[in-house]
Amino acid sequence: MDPEVSAVRLTVWEAVHILSSSEDGGRIFCTLGSLKRYLGETENSALPEEQEEFARIHFSTFLRCLVGKLSPDWLELLPDGQMEELWASFFLEGPADQAFLVLMESIEGAASPSFRLMKMARLLARFLSVGRMAAVMEGQCRQQAGPAFPLLQETLLTKVVGLPDLLGNRLQRENLATFFPQNYFPLLGEEVLRVLQVVVDSLRGGLDCSVSFLSQVLGKACVHGRQKEVLGVLVPRLTVLTQGSCLWQRVCWCLVERVPDWAMEAVLKGFVEAAPGPEVLSRLLGNLVTKSKKAQFVMTRKLLFLQYSCTMPMLQSLLGYLAMDSQRRSLLMQALKELLETWGSSSAIRHVPLVQQCYVSKAILICLAHLGEAELRDSQDELLASLMEGVKSRLDSSLPPVRRLGMIVAEVASARIHPEGPPLKFQYEEDELTREMLALAMPQPTADGPSEAGPSFAPVSGETPDRETVDRSGPQVGPEGSDSELDSDDEFVPYDMSVDREQRSSKAPSYVRGCLEALTGSEDWEHWEAALRALEGLIFRSPAATQEVSVELAKVLLHLEEKTAVAGFEGLRQRALVAVTVTDPARVAEYLTAQFYALNYSLRQRMDILDVLTLAAQELSRPGRLGKAPQRGSPDPGSQPGGAVVPAWRAVVEERVRRKTRRFSKGSVGRAPAVGPNEFNSVAGYFFFPLLQHFDRPLVTFDLLGGDQLVLGRLAHTLGALMYLAVNTTVAVPMGKALLEFVWALRFHGDAYVRRGLLSAVSAVLLSVPAERLLADLLDELLEARSWLGDVAEKDPDEDCRLLAVKALLLLEKLRDKLLPLSSP
Repeated sequence: MDPEVSAVRLTVWEAVHILSSSEDGGRIFCTLGSLKRYLGETENSALPEEQEEFARIHFSTFLRCLVGKLSPDWLELLPDGQMEELWASFFLEGPADQAFLVLMESIEGAASPSFRLMKMARLLARFLSVGRMAAVMEGQCRQQAGPAFPLLQETLLTKVVGLPDLLGNRLQRENLATFFPQNYFPLLGEEVLRVLQVVVDSLRGGLDCSVSFLSQVLGKACVHGRQKEVLGVLVPRLTVLTQGSCLWQRVCWCLVERVPDWAMEAVLKGFVEAAPGPEVLSRLLGNLVTKSKKAQFVMTRKLLFLQYSCTMPMLQSLLGYLAMDSQRRSLLMQALKELLETWGSSSAIRHVPLVQQCYVSKAILICLAHLGEAELRDSQDELLASLMEGVKSRLDSSLPPVRRLGMIVAEVASARIHPEGPPLKFQYEEDELTREMLALAMPQPTADGPSEAGPSFAPVSGETPDRETVDRSGPQVGPEGSDSELDSDDEFVPYDMSVDREQRSSKAPSYVRGCLEALTGSEDWEHWEAALRALEGLIFRSPAATQEVSVELAKVLLHLEEKTAVAGFEGLRQRALVAVTVTDPARVAEYLTAQFYALNYSLRQRMDILDVLTLAAQELSRPGRLGKAPQRGSPDPGSQPGGAVVPAWRAVVEERVRRKTRRFSKGSVGRAPAVGPNEFNSVAGYFFFPLLQHFDRPLVTFDLLGGDQLVLGRLAHTLGALMYLAVNTTVAVPMGKALLEFVWALRFHGDAYVRRGLLSAVSAVLLSVPAERLLADLLDELLEARSWLGDVAEKDPDEDCRLLAVKALLLLEKLRDKLLPLSSP
């Protein structure tokens, strides 16, 4: 046995014996002071071999002995806190990793609450505040040359990252602010920076170091969801440190390359979010995507296709990072090809949420902005094929946002991929999303090129601005007293022309038959337009005459084409059709529903039929409509010759009476709600049931279950509206039963617009059919619909469908006591 080693062991054993048995404060103080020489902090420090043996073999045992002696009486053996300070110095000055593990072990094993637990927690907070956590991680970075201890590293990793959770569980309401996650993880980020600085200094001095433990700490913290706290401290400092130092760049690259695969996604997403731009991201990550398959999968697949939570700055940083280096640009081109393929997939259009489709579309535009013409020309055929297939699939969609995405991407992508070909141009409504996407498509300026922020209007010294430019820069001011000033008409008050009407040479017809004849055979286009404008008012003023020619008039209006540029032609035609249908609902509705499934009609005409039926049913179901037909047409010129005078004097008289009348109480001043029978009650079947008869029978040019899904979606919405307007009618129950059968047949339709209509129809049934009749006649159908609604609310890719399903389920829940007397699952 080595006598020096034996001396260290004997000294430790003697000190442990004294601590365990003695109550003499002075003796304990001298014993602890003698042991501090093994920490190397005193003038007569022990030999290096003795210090190594003490740290390697005896230090943890001695610290556990100190923890075991901790009590209020023991600390008061010496005055002025001398004993506590000497006791704490062993934890703060000894080997940091062992001290940290003993601290965590004692906190986990202490009774809660207790004096010992709070003392150890405050000592741990002090341990963190003096920077000892950096010493813990620095010790693991310096062990590269020595033997590896994977179990020790795994234990340290768990304790370092899980410290806030462990302390929170132990201290509960007595937890210290230092251990809060929002405070601890920024501190951990600062400690990692200090260790990285030590690593860089060691490498400059020719010493070997490893950052593997730091990579594991960073990865585990990010997996725990603390990217913002840790990387919010790391990334800004690393951005500055790597700007002018190749060594710092190499160390930063090694830090992210050594991150384990199970944490690579969380770390890379945190870097993309925290980096202020692609240049910084490229400097921090280097060519990581070309060295690590996991990093390549995350950056080119996971964040682009499987997730869509990245903001636009993050997406621009990610794709800009791929474009910053020649070794990574091939990955950018491959990403563009896969994005276009996904964007154009008809299955993806049906099953992917609209938010994710917008995300993929924006990624395509950013890729196109970063790639050059030569790179796009090499893959022109493949890119054009994917683009054209996607445009066709998107224009066939029944959802306007999906079609608009196809138009925007098609315009930009075709101009970039095939600039020499004919450009694609579409008409779409511009909004904030459209402007944002068009801004993303602007080509990115090169790093060393001239600034493209805007032209400078200040002329260079020695140059004379162009005369034409000066002339156009502002209004020309003539000399004083010129003719232009004398001829000004600014002092004249303009005439009020707001009530002026256009002078027409043709007189409008006075009868419905005259309008019918003008619309079918007149060659006088002014007379034709006047007849169309007067038709609605004539229909409501002459219902008996309208009923004689109602079907013929509906046929003419349905086939009517715009022969001249009539302002508001579609609205005039639609209102006239609605007026005819309201005036003679049974016969006109029977005709329109028969024509909906007839041959040789365009999709626009079929959707016009659905719109007219819905508006007419809404007008017929309006309370108090009997005897109060709306005067939407031109008023009768012979009625109320003094109509312009009566309101004026009557208002003056009523105001004088009101001011001079004393009232002791006032009743309700609101107008009583209009009441009356529902006229839609007797004709609802003519509107509803014929629309359900032939929806599954394809025609030569019309197939609702095939490519005409837009009309099918409109049909589902129309049936739901008719069901809702039939509330409290005698035909509501058979209508609800037929509508639920229609919904059940199409419940798995692939188009989101159709599913929205079906879900709206279910809600309409629940709102329109009385609860007692639902219980008696539709219980089986509702039980089947309930399970389907639950699946839609959880699994449907369309957000609006999920929302409509939840609303329908809430309606079912309100009626659960009456309709579904079942035990809750």
